[in-house]
Amino acid sequence: MSYITRNLVPGETLLFETRHHWIVLLGHLIAGVLLDLLGAACIVFFAMSKNGKPPQAVSSIPPNALLITAFVAFVISAAVLAYGIVKRNATEMAVTNRRVLIKTGIGSRRTLDMVLAKVESIGVTETLWGRTLGYGDVMIHGTGGATEPFVMIAHPQEFRRALQEQIARSSVPFDVSPRN
Repeated sequence: MSYITRNLVPGETLLFETRHHWIVLLGHLIAGVLLDLLGAACIVFFAMSKNGKPPQAVSSIPPNALLITAFVAFVISAAVLAYGIVKRNATEMAVTNRRVLIKTGIGSRRTLDMVLAKVESIGVTETLWGRTLGYGDVMIHGTGGATEPFVMIAHPQEFRRALQEQIARSSVPFDVSPRN
């Protein structure tokens, strides 16, 4: 059960929920692939040294050191990718019928709950790649100058739309008719 679902108050309904876009994993993925390539190269050089034809650059390195380096590279690669996935999944963003919420953090936690009545404006920034792949940044400006960024979220336009629709539903229109 997610943090947001556990912390809904009685009568509150979850309308829209999102997380970081998968693009936030790109750096972790590139680092993992580079480490895997290092590990694979060490295994290839180990095999070549066993056949008696080691490359000149690794001829002075003990074969066991190549295997240890390969193992360490694979373990670090897996750890880097796992950290990225856990970090991505540790961030939750949602719109309910009463507030907008964000929760970030793995070990330590940062949460924000902004009541819908306190939201002044909503800005969405999408780069060309963001529009193509479906991610962007949402800036929520609250009364009193509070600005909260929702960075690299999946489906930022839908998040904005859900927030605007709920603000419109919850606001009470003013009676501008003349009084007798």
